[in-house]
Amino acid sequence: MMKTERLCAHCGGDMPIAARADARTCSGRCRVALHRAEKKRVIPLELTSRDRWVRRASDKRPLTTTGRAASSTDPRTWSAHKVATESVAGVGLGFVLSEDDDIVCLDLDHCLNPLTGRPAPWAAAIVRDAGATYVEVSPSGDGLHIWGRADVRQGRRIRRPDGTAVEVYGTGRYIAMTGRRHGSSPSLLADLSDIITRLTGAPASSA
Repeated sequence: MMKTERLCAHCGGDMPIAARADARTCSGRCRVALHRAEKKRVIPLELTSRDRWVRRASDKRPLTTTGRAASSTDPRTWSAHKVATESVAGVGLGFVLSEDDDIVCLDLDHCLNPLTGRPAPWAAAIVRDAGATYVEVSPSGDGLHIWGRADVRQGRRIRRPDGTAVEVYGTGRYIAMTGRRHGSSPSLLADLSDIITRLTGAPASSA
């Protein structure tokens, strides 16, 4: 049986050897901080109501809620949001994108200022053009995930002239989730067809 990783759900540090099996944090301070953070999390119902959640390892591998290897193409390894949230496997959550619906994610790499948390001008423009939709900070702390709806069947990585990159995904992949909302983005998913068309140069229409 694969050994389940025992890392703090808040700071990512090693859990104490004597920690209870159901413990999620390494200390009282982390427990309080995690509780406060979770109260602020506002992941859209369109995501939390779907049984397409996995856990993720520190090396980004998807895991089942029991710590075994999961797959972004095998529904048998996915779980409900509540079950995944209560699991202590790995270091965090992930949501699986599927061809069963039109939920998509735009991944903007290395776009946030590490000191101010503000997005670079090119990223701010994409967030603005995406409209009123859910945006969260990526696990690295310097990227953004823009969630919405569009017909995207083939993922793409778009390299910009300045060296920055935007990835567009709609199926067959899982996206790491943090619940750290960016700015005042709402807890809903907007139609991203227009912005995706502009980024990729290919038609993308909401289903």
